[in-house]
Order: sequence, then structure tokens, then C-alpha cells
Amino acid sequence: MVTNSFFDENQRGLRNRYFSEEFKKKRVRELEKNVISVSDICKTYQVSRTSIYRWIYKYSVMAKKQVKQVVEAKSDTRKIQFLEQKVKELERLVGQKQILIEFQEKMIEIAEERYQVDIKKKFGSQLFGGSGATGEKSTDIK
Repeated sequence: MVTNSFFDENQRGLRNRYFSEEFKKKRVRELEKNVISVSDICKTYQVSRTSIYRWIYKYSVMAKKQVKQVVEAKSDTRKIQFLEQKVKELERLVGQKQILIEFQEKMIEIAEERYQVDIKKKFGSQLFGGSGATGEKSTDIK
């Protein structure tokens, strides 16, 4: 025999919840600004995806204007964040190298004044091996 308590326990888990219109509009605005994703709302507020898409169709300004919103996949977002961090790191390294170059140029300038030698001219005109043409002309064989 089935008791009423069995059905009562199952129905407690399936209770209907109601969200205010302002709450729904706020979540839709967050979705439009890409602050939060549909799956995040589902997990956080325990709402079905169907309900969220109903909110979007009802309250979204973009949906009313029939504008399609492109949503990046999480992997794309992570990749962009990684690349932005990489750019920042490379910019930092370039800045450090620029400071080092300016320091070395100043040291050369000071050494030139102190020892009355034109270091830039003397060492800047030398060719380093393997970096230039040999000066030999090739002959065409016909």
C-alpha cells in the first residue's frame, strides 16, 4: 500500500517558485551585457533554460528589435583572456628592454665624454659575420 507521505516528499522537491518581473529583467540585462551566461543563471538560481529563454523573449530589448546577439563560447573567452595576459607580459618585457637600451646608450654617451672617444662611430661601423652579402656576383650560365 502506498502512503500519502511518499507523495508529499516528492512534491516538496517540485515546488513552484515565482521570480519578480524586476528580477527577470535584471538577469536579461546581465545576459545582454555578457556579464553572466544562461548556464550560470541556471546553476545559481536553479531555473530551467526554457524559463530563462522565455524571459529573454519577453524582456530583452535586443529580441524586440530582432537583433541577434553573438555569444562567445567559454573556451573563446578563456583564450582571449590568456592572449590579453600574454600581450601585457610582452609589453612589460619590451618596456624593460627599452629601459636597458636607454641605460646603455647613456653609459656610452658618458664614456665618450670622459675618454674623448667616439664609441658609436667606432663600433657601429663594423659588420658582424654572416649578416651581410659577400659582395661576389654570380654569373648566369646560359
